[in-house]
Amino acid sequence: MFVFSALSHILYQKRSPTSMISWMLSIFFLPYIVVPLYFLIGIRKREGKNKKEYVKFDHACEHPLHESDDAHHAFQNLLQKNGMPPATTGNSFELITNNTEAYERMLKEIDQAKQSIDICTYIFEFDTMTKVMLGALTKKAEEGIKVRLLMDLVGSMGASFNQKGFKALKEAGGEVAFFTPILKRPFQNYINLRNHRKIYLFDQTTLLSGGMNLSNEYMGEADGTKRREDLLYCLKGPSVYHFYHIFQNDWIYATKEEKNIELKIEESCEGESRVQVVPSGPDIPTDALYEALLNAIYNAKKRIWIVTPYFVPDENMIQALVIAHHKGVDIKLITPKNSDHLLADMGRSAYMRELDEIGADVVLYEGEMLHAKAILFDNVGGMVGSVNFDNRSLFLNYEVVTFVYSPQFIESIESWMNGLINHSSRGMEKPSKLREAFENVMKVFAPLL
Repeated sequence: MFVFSALSHILYQKRSPTSMISWMLSIFFLPYIVVPLYFLIGIRKREGKNKKEYVKFDHACEHPLHESDDAHHAFQNLLQKNGMPPATTGNSFELITNNTEAYERMLKEIDQAKQSIDICTYIFEFDTMTKVMLGALTKKAEEGIKVRLLMDLVGSMGASFNQKGFKALKEAGGEVAFFTPILKRPFQNYINLRNHRKIYLFDQTTLLSGGMNLSNEYMGEADGTKRREDLLYCLKGPSVYHFYHIFQNDWIYATKEEKNIELKIEESCEGESRVQVVPSGPDIPTDALYEALLNAIYNAKKRIWIVTPYFVPDENMIQALVIAHHKGVDIKLITPKNSDHLLADMGRSAYMRELDEIGADVVLYEGEMLHAKAILFDNVGGMVGSVNFDNRSLFLNYEVVTFVYSPQFIESIESWMNGLINHSSRGMEKPSKLREAFENVMKVFAPLL
């Protein structure tokens, strides 16, 4: 009965053929293990009365779309047709690639906040870095600043089990919440759908975001600690308000609060960057980000440079990259030589090898674990945010990215990528027959990773 229910649900949901085959094969060989697993981790979109909707809204400084617009038009129009907030002009954008600078900027923005501090992170660990940060947040809460801290329960499991470190912040009036507990009605909570977004908001006017979580492993003092290679970016301008709506929706869903807090902040539209904020995940009815990435790959004329810690694309994505390379587009995949997840490394090898064999540039970073996520398209712009180039990020996790269109952004992100390339090796070693067969088998089950 449960096997039939699982198979029926797989056929009912909108899935790629590869994903359907992967689940069906797994159920066929290990039904007693895979069927319960499917109902725990196999469902992509939220359903039912507790479904969390993404809120569409209008905002000042939006960039109107016209048929006579430049090369950004089709791309931005595609996202808007999928219900995404429109691109806005008047934003300022700054890339931060040094972990100590990111830490100092975080503390600076906390100290300068006048009305509110809203923080969403996947990983929060009690360590030397977060001890200082919690002290700064507690001080602001004591001053009457509204402080909210939202963490994913799985990513911040240690902090959720022992919450004594939040005591001072809570007593000062700060609010602490965890996204979708897994022990309460686990079959209804979709425990595999995790909040992987990083949103650090200050007075709804300044945003820090990117790939950095809150722990000394990602950012901290210049004390010799070996940290992950990652990036953070600072955004100011009208697009920051879009991040507030994403945070607010996540907060309400996690806490079941009904009151929608809106602060009246005077908006500045003086920056030079055009920015489009794109959330993705179970609360988004369509796969807008996935469609946008496919569209950008197919329309690229000169280059597609991808930085990602995990590279497990679906067949559509890998085929689009192959076609782009055959059209003469410079394809660069910059990824760690060895990541921190063995399963991800096992699942990615066949796809990386496929690109390497056609002559695409597979760049293996040999420094500390590369955790940053970014894509550069031609000389038009690029994407930075929390999303990895894999099935989990593109189809399961709650994520958010920023598409930026400005010469300054292109210059800064290209310079940073070239710095990674200078500390990398290139190409894949020829595998043994046994390893090649194993990699091909892993491709079948890659959608489950």
